[in-house]
Amino acid sequence: MAFKINNFLLIDVDNDFSRALAGHYFDSALADTPSTLVIAGSNMRQLVKMMFDELIKDYCYCDFENEISVSELASYLHEHHNIQGVLFNRTDYLLADEKQRFIYNSLHKNRFLVSQNESDFTFSPLADPAHSNHLSCQTDIAQTPLSLIEFN
Repeated sequence: MAFKINNFLLIDVDNDFSRALAGHYFDSALADTPSTLVIAGSNMRQLVKMMFDELIKDYCYCDFENEISVSELASYLHEHHNIQGVLFNRTDYLLADEKQRFIYNSLHKNRFLVSQNESDFTFSPLADPAHSNHLSCQTDIAQTPLSLIEFN
């Protein structure tokens, strides 16, 4: 059975990899359903191109080295998307330093490393522990309750 990446967040570090993955699963010429993939990264020009090519459902700017930017991403995803998990290019994840991996492991409890071979992609669950905090898009922590805003 093929891995379903419906309503997943893809972390874009290598745009060629991201475009290949999105194209493999959501090429509008071949797919009978629209893309449900959300992508986050800092190369806005490439993300917009993927949106116009209908390879992704939505895109978000995020500087993954800045906790405020990641926290804003988590809030946006919590409010506007039902993210089921996060996808990382295996190479990018393995090259990340400890601080970067902490941020990545905070995004969602369901995280997968993705590898590309000549004809397909393979997905493996991430064994590193997940963290639930202000950087997590699937928890209420990512949401800013109206009651907190009213106190200011």
